[in-house]
Amino acid sequence: MGNAVAYLALLTWPLVILIMFKRMPVERAFIWSILGGYMALPQITQIGLPLLPDLDKVLIPNVTAFVVCVALVRERVVVVPQNLLARVLLVLFVLSPAFTVFTNTEPLRFGLVTSDHTTWMGIFSPANATIPGLRLYDSLSVVVAQIIFMLPFFLARSLLAHERALAELPRALVVAGLIYSVPILIENAIGPELHRMVYGFIQHDYGQAIRFGGFRPYAFMPHGLWVAFFAMMCFASALLQARQAGPEERTRAIMIAIWLGLMLVLCRSVGPWALALVVAPLVLFFGPRMQLRIAALMALTAMAYPLLRGSGIVPAEALVRFIAGLSPDRAESLAYRFTNEDILLERAADKPLFGWGAWGRNLVYDPETGEALTISDGQWIITIGQSGWLGYIATFGLLCLPLFALWWRYRQVPNTQIPAQVGLLALLLGANVVDLLPNATLIPFTWLLAGALLGHAELQAERTRTARIDKLRQSSTRRTLLATAQPRQRPDRFNPEQDQLS
Repeated sequence: MGNAVAYLALLTWPLVILIMFKRMPVERAFIWSILGGYMALPQITQIGLPLLPDLDKVLIPNVTAFVVCVALVRERVVVVPQNLLARVLLVLFVLSPAFTVFTNTEPLRFGLVTSDHTTWMGIFSPANATIPGLRLYDSLSVVVAQIIFMLPFFLARSLLAHERALAELPRALVVAGLIYSVPILIENAIGPELHRMVYGFIQHDYGQAIRFGGFRPYAFMPHGLWVAFFAMMCFASALLQARQAGPEERTRAIMIAIWLGLMLVLCRSVGPWALALVVAPLVLFFGPRMQLRIAALMALTAMAYPLLRGSGIVPAEALVRFIAGLSPDRAESLAYRFTNEDILLERAADKPLFGWGAWGRNLVYDPETGEALTISDGQWIITIGQSGWLGYIATFGLLCLPLFALWWRYRQVPNTQIPAQVGLLALLLGANVVDLLPNATLIPFTWLLAGALLGHAELQAERTRTARIDKLRQSSTRRTLLATAQPRQRPDRFNPEQDQLS
């Protein structure tokens, strides 16, 4: 799908990445390879390959950045994490989709299909009433796809672990927010038309762009919710820059933060607004140690939510009634989400370990007409439905583990000063993980954040071990020197034999 410009953009992005690596520091070029592709490349447009994932705006930046780093720049990229739990989760993440394929080879048929393979009353064709089974050779494709999804994670863990490299991320987000303020302003005036004007089609339902008496922008992202969450990350980064700015730059930094805050408001999405109300005070008024605690709490909430939701502990009806007092439309939308989640959880319970696979097999359909009765919005329910509980544990475990690891590592050394950018990035990742409960905003930049923070947690663990070893060595050396320098002690009691000898 898309015009010639869409395919040309995909095919020329590797050249753009190569130029960036030639002219920028490696860390900055890598960040913009992933971030720039997400901001500018077309949605949905794909170039099909046999037995391999399609070339799209996720695969092309990920693979190109990895190849350039390894083959041309000669950067050492360590794929296997030091953390044992991260290794287990990584293996599970990569291999579990293959077992999903092996357990979903049967086709799913909906509608009253007769012996001559025509649908009842001729309303639907067999193609519309049947979802094919997953093919065994698809297992290779899904494993390769999982590895490609993780390439930003691997690269960021190796390239962005140090404090200096981590500082590049907030700066990049501020610049990206300023760049994206142009399409946000344009689409607030004319609606989500830029993707159609440039690439030939609108990437999502036009009606969902109409909010609060205006248009929320789609730009070149999947949906307005994605743009709004991106704007929230940029706004939070600008707040940190304003807090850290010196007297000469403070006015400029504050104006940039106010401008990006206005862009967030113009995105007209309640969820990112609510996240900003949590993140912004933490960035402005609290230190990194408290920010790490809150980020770890966000991760714990996201990990526990499916269990709480399935057991009925989450007060769904009370939440709907509370939102109804604020906005009846939002309450209706929330109630619809909860109803879908209940139905999809029942569907997922039929294949709890590895899920139903892709192609809409995880959804619920009308048994007579074959019409889809459910819509999966949140990434957590999509992951459980498609990949099972093992896929959920692997995916959300890899996203949340860096936040737990950072909190634990810095808790072990309470007197260590935590870099401000570490606290901010932890909050952004925690907010993204929480946003995966109502939405599917899992993007390559999310994996980049997770990899960078896990790399920093491992670096901090190595520093702690080295400091302890040095301390033990110094203590051992001090005891040795004291023992050597200590004068010979005279006997406390009279020894007749020694006295006779002397």
